[in-house]
Amino acid sequence: MLDGRWRAKAERGLDPIGRALHRIGVSADALTIFGLLVAIGTAALIANGNLALAVIGVILTGLPDLLDGSVARHSGTAGSRGAFLDSVCDRVADSVLLAGVAWHLTDESANAPVLALGVLALSLLVSYERAKAEALGFSARGGVMERFERLVLLGVGLTFDILMPVLWVMLVLTAVTALHRFAMVWRQASPSERPAISDRMRTRFVRSHRARRYRPRRLSRVSRRR
Repeated sequence: MLDGRWRAKAERGLDPIGRALHRIGVSADALTIFGLLVAIGTAALIANGNLALAVIGVILTGLPDLLDGSVARHSGTAGSRGAFLDSVCDRVADSVLLAGVAWHLTDESANAPVLALGVLALSLLVSYERAKAEALGFSARGGVMERFERLVLLGVGLTFDILMPVLWVMLVLTAVTALHRFAMVWRQASPSERPAISDRMRTRFVRSHRARRYRPRRLSRVSRRR
C-alpha cells in the first residue's frame, strides 16, 4: 500500500543522493548487492539477539531499494536486467531476514519460528502472484502488506522487542494482501474481460487455416495442367 503510494515521492526526495552516487561511480547493481549483503548481516544480528543494531540494518537494507532506480536513470543503465536483479535480491533479503527472526525466536518456544516462516511463505506468495500476473498481461499491484510495510513493521518489532505480536499482524495482513491480489487477477482473467484477445486469436487461426487449405489446391491445379 505505502510501497506503491509513497515510493515515487521518496525516490524524488532521494534523487539528489542518487545523482551524487552516480557521480562518484556507484552503480545501481552495486547498490542492490549492497542491500542484500546488509540484509544477510542484519539477519545474523537478529539471530544472535543484537536487536538494536539490527534496526539500523533493516533501515540500510531498505534504503538501496529507493536509490538504485535513481542511480540507474542517471547512469542510463535502467533496464530489465537491473530490474530482475533487484527483484531477486529483494526476495533473498526478505528470506534471510525472516530466517534470522525464526532463529532468534527458537528461545521463545518450539512453535514460535513457525510464525516467522509463515510470514515468509505468504510474502513469497504475494511476490509470485504479482510476477505471474504481469507475465500473463494482468496487474496485481497494491495490498495492505507490501515489502515496505514488512520492513517497517519488522523495524518496530525489533525496536520495542515485540516480535511475536508484530509477526501475527504481518501474517494476517500478508494473507489479506495475497487474497486481494488473487481476486484482482481472477476478475481480470474472467471470460467477460477477454473477448478482444479471443477474437484476435480466432482471426489468426482462420487466416492460417485458409492459407493451408489454399496452397494444396493451387498445387493440385498446376499438377493437373501438366
